Amino acid sequence: MTGEPLTVLEAQSRNAELVVVGSRGMGGFVGLLIGSTAVHMAAHGHCPVLVVREQPSGDGPVVLGVDGSAAGAAAVDFAFAEAELRGSELLALHAWTTWNAPLPAPEDASAPYANPPGALAAEEGRLLAEALAGRQERHPYVPVRHQVVRGGTREALIEASRSARLLVVGARGRGGFTGLLLGSVSQAVLHHAHCPAAVVRGAGSRP
Repeated sequence: MTGEPLTVLEAQSRNAELVVVGSRGMGGFVGLLIGSTAVHMAAHGHCPVLVVREQPSGDGPVVLGVDGSAAGAAAVDFAFAEAELRGSELLALHAWTTWNAPLPAPEDASAPYANPPGALAAEEGRLLAEALAGRQERHPYVPVRHQVVRGGTREALIEASRSARLLVVGARGRGGFTGLLLGSVSQAVLHHAHCPAAVVRGAGSRP
């Protein structure tokens, strides 16, 4: 097709199920981890965008980054479908820290605002289970492993990608600025994942 690549690809993405691009093209700066086309499509594509940086592990799981946001629901559906197509396990990973996890209120409203040890971790495990609810019934042949990690989301996902065949994240999660097209986690994944990475934009966050 004749035209500027970013414009053509963005237009094609309106009627596509998936856009696949390499991490870098012929242009750009030497040593650049990811090119402008990959970043632009992840931010502006109208369908899921798969960026291929490295060859995936042949028998690894599909890794899904879960943050529990409404915008991330599309990424959950996409990851289940991809795991089913590949006949692979789905590793649903949720990372949290005391900075990004809300403290659950005590059961007794008259008690001081404190919780017993382990309450915060249990709450984050519940968030992960709720984010996946209903998908297992629709994809009964996909084995699912839940993993709740206390630590940085970017670091946990990039480490998990070392043994994954595909890493799936939403375009942006609970944090960040309103109107931001790509969050810090999806940007870090695009630049540093050790396997192909798919960025899935929720219906309410499409450009």
